[in-house]
Amino acid sequence: MVGTAGTVPLDPPARPRRCRMPCMKARWFWLPALPLALAMCSSAPQGGAGGSGAQQALRAATPAAVQNVNITRLYGEYCAHCHGDRGQGGGAGTRTLLTEEKFDQKLDRAFFEAIKDGRPDMGMEAFGGSLTDEQIWGLVVHIRELQARALREKNGSPRPVNGVYRSQRAAFRVETVVPSGRGLRTPWAIDWLSDGRMLITNRPGTLFVKDGEQLKEVQGIPATVELGQGGLMDVAVHPEHAKNGWVYLSYTEPAPNGNGGMTKVIRGKIEWQGGQPRWTSQQTIFQPDQASYSRAGVHFGSRIVFDGKGRIFFSTGDRGQQDLAQDLSRPNGKIFRVNEDGTIPSDNPFRQSGQLAAVWSYGHRNTQGLVLDLEGNLWNTEHGPRGGDELNLVQRGRNYGWPLVSFSINYNDTPFRTPWPKEGQDTVMPVFRWLPSIGACGLDVVRGSAFPEWRGDLVAGGLSGQNVDRIRVRGGQLVEREELIHGLGRVRDVVVGPDGMVYVALNDPDTIIRLAPAR
Repeated sequence: MVGTAGTVPLDPPARPRRCRMPCMKARWFWLPALPLALAMCSSAPQGGAGGSGAQQALRAATPAAVQNVNITRLYGEYCAHCHGDRGQGGGAGTRTLLTEEKFDQKLDRAFFEAIKDGRPDMGMEAFGGSLTDEQIWGLVVHIRELQARALREKNGSPRPVNGVYRSQRAAFRVETVVPSGRGLRTPWAIDWLSDGRMLITNRPGTLFVKDGEQLKEVQGIPATVELGQGGLMDVAVHPEHAKNGWVYLSYTEPAPNGNGGMTKVIRGKIEWQGGQPRWTSQQTIFQPDQASYSRAGVHFGSRIVFDGKGRIFFSTGDRGQQDLAQDLSRPNGKIFRVNEDGTIPSDNPFRQSGQLAAVWSYGHRNTQGLVLDLEGNLWNTEHGPRGGDELNLVQRGRNYGWPLVSFSINYNDTPFRTPWPKEGQDTVMPVFRWLPSIGACGLDVVRGSAFPEWRGDLVAGGLSGQNVDRIRVRGGQLVEREELIHGLGRVRDVVVGPDGMVYVALNDPDTIIRLAPAR
């Protein structure tokens, strides 16, 4: 998993973002070896009557009944007798689960099936008759959490030696660009004007221009409401800014009646008046119906990406109303595609009556990373609940599954879903899932001359994970992932600057740092 610039070995199969446009190899392990490590005692409690009758009863249970099961307690009852309370093994001759090899996402299904179907030849009974699929997947999530904790304790975090971090492919230093105490308050996003000056949004509602060593507040931006996770969010400078002056913002607009807020996207221009920046020429790009405004303080999205062909992509979260992510008449939990002036392209996928014509893809929980790679592919990172943050290749008209499928359990340690679509569910699986969650936030693609060894790779941030990962994808498959930094603060945004360096907006502390090459 992680070490000094730790990597996860994976076997490959037999202006971007703002313009946002365009290994460690893991071994395959024979799955028969898995149940040897995951052999449960045949004397472990069976949770009731067992057999087909219990199986049918549990599978017919209401969602509330299924969720009224504590996964940690379930692990203690069914698994800890043989595998240890931390997954360390030992009981009944079981081996440890706490290895990097067993932490590989390729073994998710194998763990699930070993628990569900059992391995009688190894003395492990099938639990599919007494546990629901959701409960079984919850046990896999719990095992993943145990593995992550153990591997972090073993490997630690990336650490510099004489100020230099050495990753798998490049060496770098961490430099402070805007130190804490300079006026930043929950910095949310970073971009650059065509003259090279940095823009920084702050969630409470201020937009700064970094003018030399000074942060100058842009006057006249619209009122926003810092409603829980909402507030002033993304800033994206038009690729032709030197010619047209456009700057795009996403923010939580307060409802006129005071009934909460909702994500809105606008564009405007920054003019300098007496040495001070002012927001002018504002135009609305996207504003949902007032019925979509909510007092909920969660899941607003939002990132903005230009495709270089006159279109923009942007995201909204489900606003805590998860089922609406599947409703094509509602803006919740979607990625949108519109023309740069907010009009709808004629080739968007959803044109039937009642559908929002601006929608590009749906079934997203809360996308807070969005980028076009150097080949023009659209990628997102989005939050799962507890476990199951995702990296997705976003395609026209596709359903990304939330909340029908998920790699997660609930925050309260109860079962939620399984990751795999059921019959009739045409949903897209992620290229990678973080399990445990990292609080995925911020995503860009490496370009420029600063890190030629990383060119074309994705860099993804995590809030709760306090990490920046480098991710290499080839042919739609993950081939490398390594943690570049960890533990410096909550990562709110990750942006590759005009100089090719990787800039990171941190919260707690509120500061801007960058990864600079160490030659």
